[in-house]
Amino acid sequence: MDYETIINCFIGCFEHYKTEDTKVFVVHKSKNQIKELLNFLNQNASNNEWHISYNGLAFDSQITQYLLHNQEVLYEEENGESIANWIYEYAQYIIEKKNESGFGDFSEKELSIRQIDVFKLNHWDNPAKASSLKWIEFTSKWHNILDMPLHHAAWIESEQIDTIVDYCLNDVKATKWILHQSKDQIDLRKTLTNEYGINLFSASEPKMSKELFLYFLSKKTGISKSDLKKQRTFREKIVVKDILLDYIKFETKEFQDLYQAFKEVEIDPLQTKDAFKYTLNYKGVKTVFGLGGLHGAIEKGIYRSNEQMVIMTSDVTSFYPNLAIQNQWAPAHLPKAEFCEQYQWFFDERRKLSKKDPKNYVYKIILNSTYGLSNDKDCFLYDPEFTMKITMNGQLSLCMLYEMLTQGIPHCFPIMQNTDGLETMIPIKYIDKYLEICAEWEKITKLQLEHDQYKEMIIADVNNYIAVLKDKEVSKEDYEKVMKEYPHYKFTENEGKYFYNATKCKGRFEFFNLALHKNHSSLVIPKAIYNYFIKDQNPDEYINNNRNIFDFCIGAKIRGSDWVFKDNDGVPQQKVLRLLVSKKGNKYYKFNVIDKRIINVIAGENKQTLLNKIDINQSFDDYDIDKLYYLGKVEEEITKIIPTYKQQQLSLF
Repeated sequence: MDYETIINCFIGCFEHYKTEDTKVFVVHKSKNQIKELLNFLNQNASNNEWHISYNGLAFDSQITQYLLHNQEVLYEEENGESIANWIYEYAQYIIEKKNESGFGDFSEKELSIRQIDVFKLNHWDNPAKASSLKWIEFTSKWHNILDMPLHHAAWIESEQIDTIVDYCLNDVKATKWILHQSKDQIDLRKTLTNEYGINLFSASEPKMSKELFLYFLSKKTGISKSDLKKQRTFREKIVVKDILLDYIKFETKEFQDLYQAFKEVEIDPLQTKDAFKYTLNYKGVKTVFGLGGLHGAIEKGIYRSNEQMVIMTSDVTSFYPNLAIQNQWAPAHLPKAEFCEQYQWFFDERRKLSKKDPKNYVYKIILNSTYGLSNDKDCFLYDPEFTMKITMNGQLSLCMLYEMLTQGIPHCFPIMQNTDGLETMIPIKYIDKYLEICAEWEKITKLQLEHDQYKEMIIADVNNYIAVLKDKEVSKEDYEKVMKEYPHYKFTENEGKYFYNATKCKGRFEFFNLALHKNHSSLVIPKAIYNYFIKDQNPDEYINNNRNIFDFCIGAKIRGSDWVFKDNDGVPQQKVLRLLVSKKGNKYYKFNVIDKRIINVIAGENKQTLLNKIDINQSFDDYDIDKLYYLGKVEEEITKIIPTYKQQQLSLF
């Protein structure tokens, strides 16, 4: 469902979640369907039906409840324009109140009609994942990315109503699509809601973790949930030397200097941005440390296992949760024994369950989210020292393994380090020695490592790389899934199996199973790069053979009111654009209404075609794609890794 509130017009659109049965209600001077809408809403409430929306808890549900609270008056009012304006004024009040306090008039418990908000469920209200419905329409390859064609303060005439209805229905259908993509998540939340009596239908993963941990901890401690919710530990200062583990020790000067730098840090929990940064140069690898974790990588290039050398990859199992569990850490305001026992219970129970069991997933997110929630002032787990104990000791513990391996294995050299693991090239004859050192580290730290081997790593930098696992088996189901999702690849059976389970693509090279909040622009580029490095296919051949128009599309979005999109003729555009670099077309740019700055959406002189609405029946060749643009971007990326790539290509002709 979705509402459109305009100064003299109100529209409500609904579509059944299983069928195409559609309801449209218009409140305007030319048509007043407020009674029909109220009858429908009352029917929803009495039948215990649900409203499914995008950001509906903050907006649409508030309007619904306001209408129901005032229905006696509304049933008597005949003036559609007056009602529409009354609803509009309330909608503006809701928006303003939400911006100021973060809360609406009606809590979820007070709503007459139960809600599923796919915006909140997917955590797209989080700043790191912030996504409008229009952006999700782009990333989901929705055929019509349509912005509201008229301003909410514009005076609407009767002939404009159909245009608004079309827009509203488009959003309803897109929301319905998101609902069906979220089916497994909703089924899980339904099970948990029924089992624990907590409404989790619109809960994000962190919210779900918080509510379930609160439920279990309340039962374990006998402290009421309402009392636990009030508790926090606020700190003026965190002295890192006072929270470091006794077992952390180093032999080499480089790591001893690192350890000393950590010991000198004092953290203001309210000013953590850029509060600590340290760079370690060790055996040709630059590793950067901060308050949250470490990351480092060898020089860009291609690194391959061979008959003499092998790339080992080792990750710490549930690293951050396990650090807290093994060292009996707890937020200072919570009963330590009960917290640690409960946290350990989640870890132990998860290990007993199959990965296919939904509770395995639930316990996983509880374990992982607790660390993040301990640094959230709005959560009962808040104690920033608990957070810093985990992150600071985690980095140093991993560096102990880093040093032990590089010092203990001849001709060993590091390739990459990140928050919870590392990759190292070692002589094959020392694999047993490698595992012995890892086992020694596990004994010291009481943590567990998971090991694998990479066939090769194609590295641009620490955040952008392709890693191929060695000798990886996959299931028939996984193979069939990738064949279905990537039919234009024309994989052989073995290649398809190999790709799905054995290849890890990160950063700019990521394209498979991308989360919807991420940028899905120009996916033809990472796909061509993958095919070049893994399948030895020339990029121009891959690009010419790829006939998926969405792989060539580029998304652009703006936030706030300071910027607008315009085309070369100065015509304003909507806030989310889907563009295609083409041989003919227009130029699109961002214009700052305050300081008049202009920024091209796509740098250079390349022209673009606006494709906010795509006709799936249109011939691919009619799009007139400038394939040289995409090929150039692919070659830029490859050249960063192989500086001689262009010379090699030129030598072919």
